[in-house]
Amino acid sequence: MLVTKQTMVMARTLGVAIVAAASLSSCATYKEEFAGINSRLDQLDTRVQGAAQSAESANQSAQQANQRLDQIEGRVQQLERAPRRTPRG
Repeated sequence: MLVTKQTMVMARTLGVAIVAAASLSSCATYKEEFAGINSRLDQLDTRVQGAAQSAESANQSAQQANQRLDQIEGRVQQLERAPRRTPRG
């Protein structure tokens, strides 16, 4: 069988086409994997933002409770220092 220049060019072109097709199909697989990873990252980001908002809300509630405790602390100390009252009766 004679291998001509035209046959070699055709074989080389076919080889390049096969390699290109394989490369593109693997890129599609990676794109799907990256899309799945990005989706998961988006879900995690949403959960983290929700947790951060909950933590901020809890922090504000704790600060308000501390302020209320500070406000009544003076009154509690005053009542503790006051002389005991004798019971009636």
